[in-house]
Amino acid sequence: MSKNKFIIYLSSEKRFSEHTVKSYTTDLNQFTTFLADEFQITDDIDEVRFQIIRTWIASLLEKGVNPRSVNRKISTLKSYFKFLIREGVIVENPMMKVVAPKSKKRLPVFIEEDQIESLLNEVQFEGGFIGERNKLIIELFYVTGIRLSELINIKISDIDFQNQLIKVLGKRNKERLIPLSSSVLVGLSNFIEKNQQNQFLFTNLDGKKLYTKLVYRLVNKCIGEISSVNKKSPHILRHTFATHMLNNGADINAIKELLGHANLSATQVYTHNTIEKLKTVYKQAHPRA
Repeated sequence: MSKNKFIIYLSSEKRFSEHTVKSYTTDLNQFTTFLADEFQITDDIDEVRFQIIRTWIASLLEKGVNPRSVNRKISTLKSYFKFLIREGVIVENPMMKVVAPKSKKRLPVFIEEDQIESLLNEVQFEGGFIGERNKLIIELFYVTGIRLSELINIKISDIDFQNQLIKVLGKRNKERLIPLSSSVLVGLSNFIEKNQQNQFLFTNLDGKKLYTKLVYRLVNKCIGEISSVNKKSPHILRHTFATHMLNNGADINAIKELLGHANLSATQVYTHNTIEKLKTVYKQAHPRA
């Protein structure tokens, strides 16, 4: 019962995205299955001690689950037991003595500028509504750095053509405004005028709002045509937006606001790509490098 209440709390009060809530639910289901199978604990959550949680973490690592994924599951449990404390379900928090395993920091994967130019200018999209829509989706991902969940929820009324801005509803219903170039606005205006009668900017042929898997498959296919990167998700275009902005002299605080990051530390990860680029240039250009 407390688990279901926690999931409702994440959606209604914390206003986490559908994707995040789904991840938390999966983590908790895995943990409760472990409790039942290994320790015969089903309803009495107050029986859970930190030793049990450490055992679960160890079992995950032994199965080959990477430390980043394990740390996400630990984060889920921290939020869950903190919620249980607040609700008075438990008195002591077993997570206080749990230490997360160290994980290697991975540089954000991104696509080179010439590859993006090739995608937007040379790759042939199919004709008609679908082709126009798909190309605009790719372009909007790249010129704004928005998340997948943000893109599919954009309404036509969110575009301010006069001031060249688009309003995006980010995590926890936090709004932000992102500038748009004149060329993108022209494309959006033509697309809306010809095709859209719906409140949402991007829809299917039947006028229904796009679903995430369709957009994911589209981006995966398009990136695959111009790049050999392993990951081909919409988030790669977000990484690409931030990296290209930084490489071309944008202030990191401005990028933070454009991405909708709550903390600068989340944005600073992109500086590593810039440093790696500088190292490459240095090695190629300096006689004694």
